[in-house]
Amino acid sequence: MDLLKTLVDKGLRRELPTRDEALAVLATSDDDLLDVVAAAGKVRRQWFGRRVKLNYLVNLKSGLCPEDCSYCSQRLGSKAEILKYTWLKPDEAAAAAGAGVAGGAKRVCLVASGRGPTDRDVDRVSQTIEAIKEQNENVEVCACLGLLNDGQAERLRAAGADAYNHNLNTSEATYGDITTTHTYADRVSTVQQAQAAGLSACSGLIAGMGESDEDLVDVVFSLRELDPDSVPVNFLIPFEGTPLGKEWNLTPQRALRILAMVRFVCPDVEVRLAGGREVHLRSLQPLALHLANSIFLGDYLTSEGQAGKADLDMIADAGFEVEGTGTTTLPEHRADALAAAGAGCGSHGGGGCGPCGDSADGGADAEAVPARSADAEAVPARSAAGEARTDLVAVRRRGAGTDLAPNA
Repeated sequence: MDLLKTLVDKGLRRELPTRDEALAVLATSDDDLLDVVAAAGKVRRQWFGRRVKLNYLVNLKSGLCPEDCSYCSQRLGSKAEILKYTWLKPDEAAAAAGAGVAGGAKRVCLVASGRGPTDRDVDRVSQTIEAIKEQNENVEVCACLGLLNDGQAERLRAAGADAYNHNLNTSEATYGDITTTHTYADRVSTVQQAQAAGLSACSGLIAGMGESDEDLVDVVFSLRELDPDSVPVNFLIPFEGTPLGKEWNLTPQRALRILAMVRFVCPDVEVRLAGGREVHLRSLQPLALHLANSIFLGDYLTSEGQAGKADLDMIADAGFEVEGTGTTTLPEHRADALAAAGAGCGSHGGGGCGPCGDSADGGADAEAVPARSADAEAVPARSAAGEARTDLVAVRRRGAGTDLAPNA
C-alpha cells in the first residue's frame, strides 16, 4: 500500500504526515489492519527497539473533584461508586509507589483529583516525591495535579519531579462539549508551564468519546505541535454514573488504528498505551505493543487493570522486553534536547534526573479511564442485542486508599 510506505518513510525521517494521510490511516479496512500495524511497528522499532517502559499510577486523592469533565468518574456530580479519600500521607504514597517499582515500573505517576493544586498541595506532593526518591533513587516521578499556577511547576521540579502530565484529551473544537469548567487553552498553558520549568511534558488524549476522525487527527496534530516527550493514549471506558456512561464506540481494530495514527504523527515520542486497553483491545493487546512503547502496569486511578504479572507475561510472550532503569527511554536527539534545556526525564540519559494521565484513569488531570478486572470474562463490548457491556468496568477496590495489597 503506497500510503503505508510513505508513512514509514516519513516516520523514519521524523517528518510530519499530512492531515489526509493521518485520516487515511483511520479509514483503512480491517482487512488491511495487520499491514497498518506492521508499518507503524517499523517506525516504533526505529526509535525504541523492542523495549516497553512500565509506568505505575498512584492516586493521591480520589474523587470529589469540582470540575465537570464528562468522561471522569471523579467529576462533579458523578454517581460512579468509586473510592473517595483525601490526600495520602507521603509514607503511604511511597509504599504504593514501591509496589509498582518492585513490579518493574520505571516511572511513578502521582495523580490527584481537583482543578489544580494549592500551594499547600504542592508542599504535600513535594514531600511525597522526596519520600519516594529516598526509597527508590532511580525512579522517575511524574506529577499529575491539574491546572498549575505561576511558580508551581518550578517548585515541583525543585522537589525532584521529572515530568508533568496534563492531557489535551480531545480537539479544541469539541473541548467545550466534554468540559465547561475550564478551557482547552487552560490545558495547553499548563503543559507549556511544565516545559518552561524544565519538566518533561506528558500530554495525550482520550479516544472513544464520540469524536470524529477529524477530531482525533486535530488533537494528535496539536500534540505534535506542543511537542511533549510522552503521549498517553487513553480509551474511554464508560463509567456508569457519568454523562458518557453509554458511549461504547470502540472496537479492538479501531483502537489499533488510532494507536498507529498517533505513532505515525509522533514517531520519536514515547507513546503510552494507557487507560482502557484491557476493555477495548482485549485479546489484541499484544498487537498494540508494536505501536506503543510504554504501558501502565496494574490498576488505574479508579478502575482495575489486568494483573501486573499478566502484563509482564504479555510483554515477554510478544517478544518485547521491559525497559530497565539504566536505559534511556527517548531517542538520543530528544534526550540531548532535554538535557540541554536542563530538563528530565529522558530517562536518565544526558542528565536532568536525580508520566500520566488525566482524571480519566490514565492521566493527571484526566480521570483514569477504567479498565477490566483480570478476573472478568473476556467478552465483546456489546452483546448480541447491541447493548453496552457495563460489566467490563471494574471499580478499583485495592491499593492506594485501601487496606488491600496493590495490583503491580
